[in-house]
Amino acid sequence: MEPLITLAVVTTALLALGAAGVRRLRSWPLALRGGLAAMFTLTGVSHFVGLREELIAMVPPALPAPDLLVTVTGILELAGAAGLLWARTSPWSAAGLSALLVAMFPANVYAITTGASAGFTESLPIRTAMQAVFLAATLAVLVHHLRARRAAATAVDRPDAREAVRP
Repeated sequence: MEPLITLAVVTTALLALGAAGVRRLRSWPLALRGGLAAMFTLTGVSHFVGLREELIAMVPPALPAPDLLVTVTGILELAGAAGLLWARTSPWSAAGLSALLVAMFPANVYAITTGASAGFTESLPIRTAMQAVFLAATLAVLVHHLRARRAAATAVDRPDAREAVRP
């Protein structure tokens, strides 16, 4: 539940700062990228501190080297969080984190069905809903970038379309 709270609180705080006059934070995609970066920093750090043993226990036995997998996914989450903060790498990070969320979901299912997971999110519907929110957020960042890129390309190709691209 902490990752969901982190995503919501940080995104809302950045949006509030934008509404209060911090011009750089007026964009919802930027606020969402900040919220996702905070969330993935939290979850990435947990792969090394605090929840490491629980995360290793979540890895299905069919997969080799659970401790290595937890280390690698933690590094990928931290790298993705950093990448979200830079506009040029944010779409790549969002795409990579989306794929990572999908790839790691079976570990969540395994943990819940075998009792390896404890806490409020031990319910498969709750865990699935949270994963869907995280996936929707990363995909929203990616889709926004792709649409902005397409609009910019259209504006270059059609000078009369430049007015439609202006904010």
